[in-house]
Amino acid sequence: MSEKSTEKPETIEYKDNLVETKHSIVLDQRELRYTVTAGTMILKEEAEKKGEEEGASEGEKAKAAVFFIAYTLDDVADKAARPLTFAFNGGPGSSSVWLHLGLLGPRRVLMQDDGSPLPPPYRLVDNPFSLLAETDLVFIDPVSTGYSRPVPGERAREFHGFKKDIESVGDFIRLYTTRYQRWTSPKFLAGESYGTTRAAGLSGYLQDRHGMYLNGLILISAVLDFMTLEFDYNNELPYILFLPTYTATAWYHHRLEPRLQKDLRAAVKEATEFASGEYALALLKGSALPARERARIAARLARLTGLSREYIERTNLRIQDHRFTKELLRAERQTVGRIDSRFKGQDRDAAGERYEFDPSMAVITGPYTATFYDYVRGELNFESDLPYEILTPRVWPWRFDDHENRYLYVAETLRHAITTNPHLRVFVANGYYDLATPFLATEYTFNHLGLDEKLAQNIRMAYYEAGHMMYIHLPSLERLHADLAEFIQSAAKA
Repeated sequence: MSEKSTEKPETIEYKDNLVETKHSIVLDQRELRYTVTAGTMILKEEAEKKGEEEGASEGEKAKAAVFFIAYTLDDVADKAARPLTFAFNGGPGSSSVWLHLGLLGPRRVLMQDDGSPLPPPYRLVDNPFSLLAETDLVFIDPVSTGYSRPVPGERAREFHGFKKDIESVGDFIRLYTTRYQRWTSPKFLAGESYGTTRAAGLSGYLQDRHGMYLNGLILISAVLDFMTLEFDYNNELPYILFLPTYTATAWYHHRLEPRLQKDLRAAVKEATEFASGEYALALLKGSALPARERARIAARLARLTGLSREYIERTNLRIQDHRFTKELLRAERQTVGRIDSRFKGQDRDAAGERYEFDPSMAVITGPYTATFYDYVRGELNFESDLPYEILTPRVWPWRFDDHENRYLYVAETLRHAITTNPHLRVFVANGYYDLATPFLATEYTFNHLGLDEKLAQNIRMAYYEAGHMMYIHLPSLERLHADLAEFIQSAAKA
């Protein structure tokens, strides 16, 4: 009989893979020299012994290699006073490339002024609207996006859920802050779309788990309450909250009557008042709504959406987003985008209920993908033969274990974080042509936050004449940069 081996299995030591490069950019007629750190940092968890010594520490276990790109200003006299912003996008399943090469970083994708792409091949240019003058920047790719992967032996699926996503990104932020000695720097989170969901969750997780109090959150196209977006039976909210964005879209494509076409904001204001008043009351009545009142509501909806009264009657006064994107320009055999309803597409089947593709995603995917691949290897000297997962379906199905049988809701986490840390400021950027996270849904969420009146002043809303990624529209990018620079400067001193 052979003796059982008592030797411990060999432990594999995973190491960080980081590359530093030096660069410079001229912002506001001032040359800024900066260092870029690109690569993967190994995220570890404390392992525990099993058996008699349950709960005793057994060292650390590698879980994932998290890819990030950090921009830090050189020649800073007091690093502790320099703000630090962690940025990520949403999805779930999106890398951070959009905020990185579209808004915040010192290089940006060259597009036409309205956000339309130039013919390929695409290229990067210096970004005069980068926030590098105001804050150091760290762009994080959550596990399974970008170049971030679980280490061999760990399951990717473990990271594909609301709770674990917040924990892993939060633990990376703690690790980076510790390694680079930034605990006393003013700290911000910048998230877009589901990244705003993550940012709100992190505001609580970082406080409660790591004692890290933030100075501010930047929420680009926010969603903190998924009940406002889900067109489910017996959920009337989305029909109400999407209406002003339908009006803005119809205005952009010249589908409104002449009086409403005169001014975008006036048209949106009228739609918002109607949606929050008569329309909301009508939907609440359900089948008890009198026929005469129903006809009046249908006529008003037709006036505010550019759709026919007959079509609205067939929808039972309830217009879903995917139907609107298909119906508005159906007579021209065209569709409008969901991410940015300024953009138009064309389907083979003009009679269908859904578009074949989102034309507003089609205009950005190619330029951002090509320029990132060229940039990360050509300018930042980071080499990997893995596919950089720009926007991957691999994370689905995304798990909402803590929110089963109810809508995901992180607004309460944010309320608690602000109440606990009354110095926490929030900036919310909204696009008029965003049919993914419409601005009235965001307003509704914050109006129901339940903050003390004084703390409610910590929230600032801004609006831009573009879509979900309003920064691809050059005039909006210029305004957004000015708003964010002022926000970071004021919040860092609050």
